[in-house]
Amino acid sequence: MTRFLLLAQDASAPAGDAAESPIKLTTPEDAVSQLTAFKDQVIEYLQTNGLQLLINIVSAIVIYYAGKIAAAILTRMLGRVLARAKMDEMLVRFLTNIIYYLLLAVVAMAALERLGVETTSFAAVIAAAGFAVGMALQGSLGNFAAGVMLIVFRPFKMGDFVEAGGVMGTVEEIALFSTILKTPDNRRVIVPNGEITNGVITNNSHNPTRRIDLVIGCAYGDDLLAVKSFLNDVIDEDPRILDDPEPQVAVSELGESSVNFIVRPWVKTSDYADVKYALTERIKLGFDQRGFNFPFPSRDVYTHAAG
Repeated sequence: MTRFLLLAQDASAPAGDAAESPIKLTTPEDAVSQLTAFKDQVIEYLQTNGLQLLINIVSAIVIYYAGKIAAAILTRMLGRVLARAKMDEMLVRFLTNIIYYLLLAVVAMAALERLGVETTSFAAVIAAAGFAVGMALQGSLGNFAAGVMLIVFRPFKMGDFVEAGGVMGTVEEIALFSTILKTPDNRRVIVPNGEITNGVITNNSHNPTRRIDLVIGCAYGDDLLAVKSFLNDVIDEDPRILDDPEPQVAVSELGESSVNFIVRPWVKTSDYADVKYALTERIKLGFDQRGFNFPFPSRDVYTHAAG
């Protein structure tokens, strides 16, 4: 393969002087002569080594694609083994992705070696290029390191509903450089891992129970004890609200235009949204039925006639 790449230089110099005798073109005839000599040497080389070159190319292609298929099969098998070992699904995907690309690199090196490329020197070139690319892609490498941190420290897992990187959604996957979230309105958002680890992560699904925090205001003219009793009844009527910890209903503030109650029941995390919406609706309907008032800011304007 290397010899084939040097044919253009060998066309104008003896075999031992190719490196010391650079090609000199002074007239168009020289250029034509050099091209003719190069063509003749290419034909001669193909006649002598063409079959072997074709075999090497076909072999390299077969090695690459067969190796790619084998790498995919091996990583799938490894994923199944790790899943049977009850390893976290997010960690399994992360590890299998890394192993798959490492196997692909090995397969590519084997294919290049079959073509006659010196893999030792090629590896050194790849390492130098990798260093240069790494310096240019520091942000991407930072995202990769952040992905490793997310896997090691596990602030969330697959299926958790989180707020991270300025996005709220359900965790679908942690990839090598980013985390994929599905928002409540069914959008797919890809967040760089670095933005997640550099910010605040709120995991709404980590604990089995959550507290609902509602602030309900009534008018100063309403019967305070009747309002409190009604709020307790609303909580007692919902079977999804937990008895332990005990729900809390209390006067929290005497506002400018309302007396404010805090309503804090505990529910299972999976029931949080449904119970919160249901409580809000029932409280509003109950206020209307009982004649309680929801105060809202108002302003009295007095006008005086000039004269």
